[in-house]
Amino acid sequence: MPNSSSISQFLLLPFTDTRELQLLHFWLFLGIYLAALLGNGLIITTIAWDQHLHTPMYFFLLNLALLDLGSISTTVPKSMANSLWDSRVISYAGCAAQVFFFCFLLGSEYSLLTIMSYDRYVAICKPLHYGTLLGSRACVHMAAAAWATGFLYSLLLTANTFSLPLCKGKAVDQFFCEIPQILKLSCSHSYLRELGLLVVSVFLVFVCFVFIVVPYVQIFRAVLRIPSEQGRHKAFSTCLPHLAVVSLFLSTVMFVYLKPPSISSPSLDLVVSVLYSVVPPAENPLIYSMRNQELKDALWKLISYNFLKH
Repeated sequence: MPNSSSISQFLLLPFTDTRELQLLHFWLFLGIYLAALLGNGLIITTIAWDQHLHTPMYFFLLNLALLDLGSISTTVPKSMANSLWDSRVISYAGCAAQVFFFCFLLGSEYSLLTIMSYDRYVAICKPLHYGTLLGSRACVHMAAAAWATGFLYSLLLTANTFSLPLCKGKAVDQFFCEIPQILKLSCSHSYLRELGLLVVSVFLVFVCFVFIVVPYVQIFRAVLRIPSEQGRHKAFSTCLPHLAVVSLFLSTVMFVYLKPPSISSPSLDLVVSVLYSVVPPAENPLIYSMRNQELKDALWKLISYNFLKH
């Protein structure tokens, strides 16, 4: 039986063993990846270029786009390369790096989504105090806190996961290195440590969830009191994209990490992991740009400006 000190590489789960379908998977993932790069890249460029978008909401959206770019770049390129070259291999260091960066970016994104709900709460419920409560320095500090929270959380998870002895082979039942699948390879009986990590994770998720739900209850109350239909529509148009992103993110992540083992299967785990690790980074720019007229106008101005320039 190999232990973790003798493991130099892991074997990832392929989507298929058929060569034609492997190439189909490569092209499908390439399309999604390019869409994510284009969408998030356009959001970052537009917000940085247009002075009118230098507000707290768009500053946080820029950070979200950066996190989405990072998270999809952590998992998808390696999976594409394996499908293209008909391989399953990922090095031990590469697997540890993938776990660290994915958890770091995912943790930071959830923290940032929590901060973004506070931003919408202040904008709609306390508009007169918006400039005071969300000044440029406060926004930078909050964004830095989100990234730092993700970093520390990921450091804790990665260090604990890879300090466990691994003796149940080296085949990871996932298309990328995912903590639940690596824990299945552990021969350790340190259930208390694993339970402690689970409790910490659930506690952090629950606290952030409360800090997302409570502001939105106040937001919906305030919006429903707005007399004009146009005012209600404008308020909802800035909140609904954020709420849609949070719902997609939370539902898929919680299903992956909290589902009972009885309904677990490699094919189901594979599909759900694609839903929470690959789809959101490509979909988030579309969700935000479809409902946000200000962002669409700025994007059109940027495209027109570059077209006329050339």
